[in-house]
Amino acid sequence: FVCWIFLGSWTATLNILLAIPTSIMGAFIGLYFLNFTLNTFTLLGLTLAIGIVVDDAIMVLENIFRYNEKGLDKIESAIIGAREITFAAIAATAAIIAIFLPVVFMKGVIGKFFLQYGVTISLAVLISLLESLTITPMRCSSFVHTGERKTLLGRSFEKLMEQGKIFYGKSLVVTLNHRWKILLTSLLFVVASFYLVGFLNKELTPVQDQSLFILRLMTPIGSSLAFTNSKAQAVEQWLRQRPEIAHVYVAVGGLGTGGGSDTNTGMMFVTMKDKDQRSLSQQQFMAVARKELAQIQDLKTFMLDLSSRGFSTGRGYPIEFALQGPDWDKLAELDESMKKSMRDSGLMVDVDSDYREGMPEIQILPDRTRAAFRGVSMDALGNTVNALIGGVKNGQYTKNGHRYDIYVQLEKVPDPRKELSQLLIGNARNNLIPISQVSKIQQKLSLQQISRANRQRSITLYANLVPGASQQAALDFIKKKSKELPPTYFIEQSGAAKAFQESFQSLILAFALGLFVAYIVLASQFNSFLDPFAVLMALPFSFSGAFFALFLTNNTLNMYSMIGLLLLMGIVKKNSILLIDFTKKVRDREKKNAAEALLVAGPIRLRPIIMTSFATIAAAIPSALGTGAGSETFRPMALTLIGGVFVSTLLTLYIVPITYSLLDRFQRQSHRKEVVKEAFEHVDKTALER
Repeated sequence: FVCWIFLGSWTATLNILLAIPTSIMGAFIGLYFLNFTLNTFTLLGLTLAIGIVVDDAIMVLENIFRYNEKGLDKIESAIIGAREITFAAIAATAAIIAIFLPVVFMKGVIGKFFLQYGVTISLAVLISLLESLTITPMRCSSFVHTGERKTLLGRSFEKLMEQGKIFYGKSLVVTLNHRWKILLTSLLFVVASFYLVGFLNKELTPVQDQSLFILRLMTPIGSSLAFTNSKAQAVEQWLRQRPEIAHVYVAVGGLGTGGGSDTNTGMMFVTMKDKDQRSLSQQQFMAVARKELAQIQDLKTFMLDLSSRGFSTGRGYPIEFALQGPDWDKLAELDESMKKSMRDSGLMVDVDSDYREGMPEIQILPDRTRAAFRGVSMDALGNTVNALIGGVKNGQYTKNGHRYDIYVQLEKVPDPRKELSQLLIGNARNNLIPISQVSKIQQKLSLQQISRANRQRSITLYANLVPGASQQAALDFIKKKSKELPPTYFIEQSGAAKAFQESFQSLILAFALGLFVAYIVLASQFNSFLDPFAVLMALPFSFSGAFFALFLTNNTLNMYSMIGLLLLMGIVKKNSILLIDFTKKVRDREKKNAAEALLVAGPIRLRPIIMTSFATIAAAIPSALGTGAGSETFRPMALTLIGGVFVSTLLTLYIVPITYSLLDRFQRQSHRKEVVKEAFEHVDKTALER
């Protein structure tokens, strides 16, 4: 529809749309030979490429269309129009690919996915360029119909475009007469938008309504399997009464923190009805369940939203880190303190750790000095205690060809602690010594497991985010608390939290390298160190539009919105390249200065600039409005594209001409110095010859 409304010709619209299957199907050939799979990121790249691959065809066809309307025949229009736009098309495609080259240097699992994403888009764009410079002109020379628009909508739109050209030309004159004022005002707008980033929530991946979550149950240490099962039944009964729930699968016991058979733990896999069959979202229902289930006595519940796991390892919680240090008792103390701080922060819920105290145990601590004075060996002490608890092997006998062990064990008594204190140990002089004289007997809670990481004693803490809380804010809070830890104790991020930090650092590096590579490519294509600055001026305004779009729609800055920003860096430069390239051609052809050439080139290039921008926005609208399963991931990316393209297009039409005209002054001064230098060198050489 966008193509038809701008061109007013069904044949021209069909010509542009034919670029989509050519480019997308061609990209599949590249994916096949690169052994890439059809996954979230390759399909995402193909989806976004639909809005990009038509741009080259639009640029070429619109230019051919313009010459056709001047009265040239179809073949001549196709040759001249395609030849004139070739450089701009190649430069725009090279600029997009240059943005995705640094993705190769991204680390971790995220880097592997981004590599496939970048390569997929690059393949589609490359084939789109080839198609637009060869097949599109061929089709235009054969079946593109141009003529006067007859429908009311077509005539109205043409009238609107003509008035837009006139208004743009007049406003451009005013803009070029007040360059510094407008440039400084626009830069203040950019600074304000970047300040807005501080108010955006940041997370690895947005929370999705997958209609599925996991509920962990925990009763007090030492609870029997029957007791834990009774609590699980109470939870199950409450869940089945809720209209939002479709299925509940329960497993009690054998699902402890360390994978052991803990009788005080249980796991529930809760499946909800589809989104359109319930009034509460998954996150809203989890908040209700968290509040209601907290009223059940002797039961702790912890919920896990599988969508928060993202592309990370670990348990899958958005907050996960290891508390490490040398002393286990001190670690346990710090664990309780840290969990309390996390709960009180207002940022995290379902706070828990893998530190578990086990059942009480009786510990016998030998006093080696006193035992030596009384002639009691450690072997005798151990055998005596072993005889009480498990028995001592004291011989074997054979019967019917089988050999059996003979164990000696003290008689079982109701209270083994009392019996233990009355044990007598035989010493080297065949005397019986009370065990209390050669050891210390104490009762203490045992540990279910002692975990280590990187050769350090380690306790892993994890938590969910409060609905609406920022993952970055929670991680900053934990980082701040880690500075209060005693010496030799520290925190190491893991799971989704570690993936979040790694991916954002890698993306920032990709942005910086992409900008540098894009500048190098543009400088080599324009044969100028200054012209690329005018082209790249569109980038900060695209970021401003993206940040405002995310802020106004209450979306987060996450991996998918960062994908949108990365794509924006490649898309928005196309409009600048179109404008600057045609301005330079007008200057060379008509011998005009920069301002005069801009006033000629700007209104002529207004239609393809707006057309390509609207085509990109139109391609992103379905993802922005989607409400189906998984729509939460694509919505921030689509809104980033829409906001960035809209604002950058609006400001590119004015800021890029201002920047180009200001930089032209430096180019002319540099050129003048070179001419003067060459003149003096010529004069000196002539004088020397004389």
